[in-house]
Amino acid sequence: LCLKAGNACILRGGSEAFRSNQAIAACVHEGLAAAGLPTGAVQVLETTDRAAVGLLITMPEYVDVIVPRGGKGLIARISAEARVPVIKHLDGNCHTYVDVDADLEKALPVCDNAKTQRYGTCNTMETLLVHEVVAEAFLPAICQVYLDKGVELRGCATTRALIGADKVQPATEEDWLTEYAAPILAIKVIDSLDTAISHINHYGSHHTDVIITENYSSARRFLREVDSSSVMVNASSRFADGFEYGLGAEIGISTDKIHARGPVGLKGLTSEKWIVFGDGQVRG
Repeated sequence: LCLKAGNACILRGGSEAFRSNQAIAACVHEGLAAAGLPTGAVQVLETTDRAAVGLLITMPEYVDVIVPRGGKGLIARISAEARVPVIKHLDGNCHTYVDVDADLEKALPVCDNAKTQRYGTCNTMETLLVHEVVAEAFLPAICQVYLDKGVELRGCATTRALIGADKVQPATEEDWLTEYAAPILAIKVIDSLDTAISHINHYGSHHTDVIITENYSSARRFLREVDSSSVMVNASSRFADGFEYGLGAEIGISTDKIHARGPVGLKGLTSEKWIVFGDGQVRG
């Protein structure tokens, strides 16, 4: 993607894959040379010293943009120290809210897919919010699906009362903030759309959030007020992906607002350059 967008790139992998990264870099350089491109168009740092990263992110004369991929600690450090623009790819603490006006037969496969289709992706649901009016009808069915697939459940007091304290661990404040990237799900029964929106905007990572509802007004309000890069109605959060959106390959999903948000492909890696052809025109 970097090359197709006309960019040279500097890559720095984790220390645990240092030798593999160097071997891959050698193959990339061989391919570049065979294609008649300068091998320096792709560079891989030949050190695991973190100070090298600290130096690179303060060199705007050489680096145009930084795309950090990793944990919250890495992203926070880069954002705090960088003097170069950053496209942040934060964690995917994604939510699905089953509304009072949800079609529960529709909600069941969507909520199942959002959590269990793949556990380790950034668009996997990590917290399920259910309106209290439909909780008694919906939670036993969906929780049985999760339990049959080996998903560990952590829930609020109402969830535990409905499903059983032996099947659902008590959720802590930290659970509402956590991207598990594992077969673990937090569940909370709430009293309104207002509470759902407030919870998501407070605890979420502004990645991907979903409402299940047949109420057009509620859906529109959710889309308008939830501050995330992807917001969906009656669809699995697993669709938040560059390929699924028809954008092609992606370098990641940005939770920034400027300049790229959501799946970042060629467009997000390309800046504008205005070209003007004249024949002696002057401005009056």
